[in-house]
Amino acid sequence: MEPKNKKNIVIFASGSGSNAQRLLEHFEHHPEIRVAALFSNNPKAYALQRAETYHVPAFLFSRDEFYNSDKVVEQVQQFKPDLVVLAGFLWLVPQNFLQAFPDSIINIHPALLPKYGGKGMHGLNVHTAVVQAGDDKSGITIHRVNEEYDKGEFILQEHCPVYTTDTPEELAARVLQLEHKFLPLVVEKLILKKEQL
Repeated sequence: MEPKNKKNIVIFASGSGSNAQRLLEHFEHHPEIRVAALFSNNPKAYALQRAETYHVPAFLFSRDEFYNSDKVVEQVQQFKPDLVVLAGFLWLVPQNFLQAFPDSIINIHPALLPKYGGKGMHGLNVHTAVVQAGDDKSGITIHRVNEEYDKGEFILQEHCPVYTTDTPEELAARVLQLEHKFLPLVVEKLILKKEQL
């Protein structure tokens, strides 16, 4: 029997869900934390299958349900989340959702904010912009979520080099390694209120 007093994570993902996968793996046998549910706005998101593999309930929702009703808020509330993690989720979070889970929603962004943030800055778009700008470093930003894209308080930034020979795909792979390494650690730290990673 699983202990009933585990802390709960709810994941939101729009795509393949490799960060969701890392969270599912990391917390599968965790003594204090579990992934309680995964939500997606994309019926083709591979993240939904990843959740199924780990026997985690998965939910699909429409734009109308997210923005024009409380349906998604109410569904998430059933899982009593200690943290909502946006892991490759591309929609702006509406006010009713922010109010329902104050200071409990985080996002991971594949660049060093405040550079390369905002609407449309996701996936290869970000890495293409970094490479074209000739920056010598990139990385990840894990931040709290507010009513604007990528504007919430920073929790963690980690860097990696950008080489002059990099393609956007090569940079993306390097940044993804940082995402996979640090996202589970930050989630764990926030939920258990640890001071250090």
